[in-house]
Amino acid sequence: MVFPLKSLEDLKLEISQDHEILRQTIREFAEKEVSGYVDKGESERDVPKVLKERAKELGLYGPDVPTELGGQGSDYLSLLVISEELSRVWTSFSTLLLVHWMLNRAIYKYGKEEVKKKYLPLTASGEKIGAFANTEPEAGTDVAGIRSTAKKVNDHYIINARKIFITNGDIADYFVLTARTSPPSNNARWKGITMFLVEKEWGVKTVSRIETTGLKASHTTEIILEDVKVPAENVIGEEGMGFKYAVESFDYARTIVSAQAVGIGQSAFEKLVNYSLQRKAFDKPIAEFQIVQQKVSESFADLLTSRFLTYWAGSLYNKGKTDEYIVAASLAKFYATEAAEKIVMRAMTAHGGYGVSNSIGLERMLRDLQILKTYEGTNDIQRVSAARQFFYRFMGIKI
Repeated sequence: MVFPLKSLEDLKLEISQDHEILRQTIREFAEKEVSGYVDKGESERDVPKVLKERAKELGLYGPDVPTELGGQGSDYLSLLVISEELSRVWTSFSTLLLVHWMLNRAIYKYGKEEVKKKYLPLTASGEKIGAFANTEPEAGTDVAGIRSTAKKVNDHYIINARKIFITNGDIADYFVLTARTSPPSNNARWKGITMFLVEKEWGVKTVSRIETTGLKASHTTEIILEDVKVPAENVIGEEGMGFKYAVESFDYARTIVSAQAVGIGQSAFEKLVNYSLQRKAFDKPIAEFQIVQQKVSESFADLLTSRFLTYWAGSLYNKGKTDEYIVAASLAKFYATEAAEKIVMRAMTAHGGYGVSNSIGLERMLRDLQILKTYEGTNDIQRVSAARQFFYRFMGIKI
């Protein structure tokens, strides 16, 4: 036994040649096509249409959607590969896809067959863009605290909602949205929340676009729904079970965020190494100085550890080891995002004055990481969650 795991087999990574081929494909796309639009896209606060169209051609909108529903039929690890390689060049672009994948997953895992057949071919192809609308001004980490309401009237629901920090909020065609269909009880606040699939044209309005520290080309918005009529068949899963669906959706997304951080860490590490070999001080490359060598070795260790945790969590997800995955996802999320931040900071100090200039890209990585440390469950919460889930799932103790 490898406490708390059952054996060393539980530490196995399930990386295949297909994953490596995918990595090479996405890296080539990111380096040759995406890289040229990063500065312009960040300045204009949008991912150019040409890249969105190329993403369609590459099947990046529905990698893990079954082929019979218009997707690529790939596994969860493939999402991590795509996320890492795109984030190595432009994290804002990968974030657009991350949230879109969350909508796909919610529809596929919980939706009725007719809903899957109607919507997934459109979202998996990229013809329609998705968003995941759960967070509210007074309900972020506290998912059970949402105040949006959905009242059943004959064959439809009337939804009134205010959602904030919604990625893709002003460009999405479809929204997976949570609202209360019954009030919370004192002993089970999570009950009574229902998940819906809402089309934008039914009345979803963008209130404002929110300026954030990083991910400048990601569309972060506040949206409202006022007496929006949604057909009853667009309830995702069972009425009143939306809390569990939302939490499981965040679990799904959490390791993808870790992969984003690995991509940023990889990029910063490459910059650190290359600059240390090119830059000379006192007539020799700064790579010959021990202080720089320490930065390189520590960054290498942080990067490898982050990658292992991330792909280990993904392997657990693939194998359906839910107990282990829930804990591993939280560990990977807070470790990888903070490790990437350390790597970026080391690279910045090694670059000297160039490190804090906009032209190198390190300051953008540092800003983007502040968002990664916050969304899909803040790092502080992940530390608490990992411990609580550890005691509950491995020790049988609820704390």
